[in-house]
Amino acid sequence: MNLFLPDESATLEFAGRVFQALPSGCLVFLRGNLGAGKTTFVRGCLRAAGFSGAVKSPTFTLVEEYTLPDRSLFHFDLYRLNDPEELEWMGIRDYFRSDTICFVEWPERGAGLLPEADLEIRLTLEKTARRAEVSAHTEKGRELLAQIAMG
Repeated sequence: MNLFLPDESATLEFAGRVFQALPSGCLVFLRGNLGAGKTTFVRGCLRAAGFSGAVKSPTFTLVEEYTLPDRSLFHFDLYRLNDPEELEWMGIRDYFRSDTICFVEWPERGAGLLPEADLEIRLTLEKTARRAEVSAHTEKGRELLAQIAMG
């Protein structure tokens, strides 16, 4: 699925639509250059969940946890990861549970230790707009993508 997002509000709206379809236990990889809108996308998901607090990129902490009424959302940013083995030390597998949703920015930095993503969203800047390319990598992801495309 390929979408043109003319401004930030369109990105937030699209993220909200994706979040409404996301089941617990879902893993989403977010790809794109610095400033492409990956954290903005996560903020849109959190706003759709009713979270009104600050949403910041976990660039220095590697992970931010957001407790929602019915599940937890983990937002990873692996940009500053020096070695994928660091994910082992932080217990990365403990985050991927049936009662969580996980978003991972810069997943290529955790190659070999991250499970396969259900969905991958690649954001690219086009002047003041963005393009979102969404692909599914699991059966759960394919069902989710079909639901998003219809909504």
